[in-house]
Amino acid sequence: MLDYAQNLPQWLITLLTEKFFNACIIHEDAKKNEKNVFCLDCCEGICPHCLSPHRSHRLLQIRRYVYHDVIRLGDANKLLDCAFVQSYTTNSAKVVFLNQRPQTRASRGSGNCCIICDRGLQDPFLFCSVSCKVQHILKTEGKLTKYIYRCEYMTLPEPGLDDGQMTPDTILEPIGSVRTESGSSGSGGAAEEVGCRTVGCTATTEVVRKKRSTLSAFRSVFQPGCGPGSGISVSMLNRRKGTPQRSPLY
Repeated sequence: MLDYAQNLPQWLITLLTEKFFNACIIHEDAKKNEKNVFCLDCCEGICPHCLSPHRSHRLLQIRRYVYHDVIRLGDANKLLDCAFVQSYTTNSAKVVFLNQRPQTRASRGSGNCCIICDRGLQDPFLFCSVSCKVQHILKTEGKLTKYIYRCEYMTLPEPGLDDGQMTPDTILEPIGSVRTESGSSGSGGAAEEVGCRTVGCTATTEVVRKKRSTLSAFRSVFQPGCGPGSGISVSMLNRRKGTPQRSPLY
């Protein structure tokens, strides 16, 4: 791709070559100083402590999935055409890889594969990452102009900024919470998201409590006690049937 770099916008070149999730040199002594945000206006990766002077800029959240950099598909589609790029669903959000991943074993040559790196894909996808699609377009068409979108406004998910580490327990911000190009929010805003999270946590806690209380009640009824207070259960277990009575003969 470097051979065709002159035909790419500077922000895209930097986005695909930047080393994210490394410690920020400016804030190397601070906690949570990993570079997990990309400033489209300054063309550089920044950490959460660098946000103040970039608040009015277009900011892209970079996330980590299976040890590689990804961005949400909703964000990627605001910047360039991501058709036929393999997307992955994690924590109810679709993401795409920025760069191709090294393969641990050779492709078998059967099934659907990435046009550039031969990584196995699902139908009908043709590219495993944004980088692979960019390389293919540059090789076949020479320029990327008609595939790049003009994005006037992009901000980080609210409220706050997570560390971008995607694990089974991580909850991604809904795509609708990211502000659109017109500047309007697609959801109820930060307060609503916080409320939804609180309700979700409360509901989960209540379910766990109910399950535990039901299990305790089940055990107290069907398991014999060991102390003096277990007379009812012991008597029920020790109760024998009376002598059977036969019907009188006539």
